[in-house]
Amino acid sequence: MNQKEQDISLFQRYLSLWVLLCMVAGGLIGRFIPVFPVILGKMQIAGISIPMAALIWVMIYPMMIKVDFKSIREAGKNPKGLFITWITNWLINLFTMNGIASFFLFVIFKGVHCT
Repeated sequence: MNQKEQDISLFQRYLSLWVLLCMVAGGLIGRFIPVFPVILGKMQIAGISIPMAALIWVMIYPMMIKVDFKSIREAGKNPKGLFITWITNWLINLFTMNGIASFFLFVIFKGVHCT
């Protein structure tokens, strides 16, 4: 095992598996305990789901504490990277994701109707 592989924790190494297992668990909970999603759906403030907000915070917080705020000041000295990031995020990704979503919603799942 090289140094890079040793630096990755068990959780990080099998992250795709954990995500898949959580998706399966969520599907099973929704199927066999239908009252649970209903209860979670009612936990809102001003139309914002409290459980969803809490889980997004748990997901984002570790990335936030790793931000090197001193390097953010340095980013303005070389704006080329910022422009590439902005173009990628606000033009390329925006239209790509819209195209993919439209393809699935209006082509692949066109005849599927939810009740």
